[in-house]
Amino acid sequence: MLSKGMSDGGCSDPSVVEWEKDKKLIMMTACDGGRRRVYESGDMGESWTEALGTLSRVWGNKQGESVKHVGSGFITATIEDRDVMLVTLPVYVKKAETRGNPKSELHLWLTDNTHIVDIGSVSGEGDDAAASSLLYKRSTRGTGNKENKEELIALYEKKKGGKENSLGMVSVSLTEQLERVKKVLATWQEVDKSVSQLCVSLLAQKGISTNTVCS
Repeated sequence: MLSKGMSDGGCSDPSVVEWEKDKKLIMMTACDGGRRRVYESGDMGESWTEALGTLSRVWGNKQGESVKHVGSGFITATIEDRDVMLVTLPVYVKKAETRGNPKSELHLWLTDNTHIVDIGSVSGEGDDAAASSLLYKRSTRGTGNKENKEELIALYEKKKGGKENSLGMVSVSLTEQLERVKKVLATWQEVDKSVSQLCVSLLAQKGISTNTVCS
């Protein structure tokens, strides 16, 4: 557990979001050893506990002596009436024709703190993506507030050839990725519904209380 004002050894570049569903703050950090550690706080940041068993150490960054910590895009959103978290992180890929250090592709990840899915690459081909941020906004248009306009935008730092110097920032509209997110959420909903129905059916057959099983 971490107290307010303290940091875990070897971790930096924190990104913090408010997860209203569980009334918690969630913080993602980049750490030595190539892992992203995630912490939760139920007291508005006075103390932090590592979210082992859910999100912590699921994601990795570049491993090795030359690892550089970079900040991640990390936001919450309500999409298709479901609370989710969206994350952008570099995935390091070394292609056969590439010499030296592998380049990083920026990937978008979706999670609801239970399921986790890699939506795919969001950076331009050949870009060596580093630090990133995300923006999601939804506006209502038309009569009766029936028509919603949604936008998901990624902003990332572009580098070249593994060098320290940045070539600037790149902004990308993630329209296709947002549609994939919606399809994944629809799949999760169907799977959760099927599992719930199966669980109820099994409990009814065995006469087992639902308070102790499938909860």
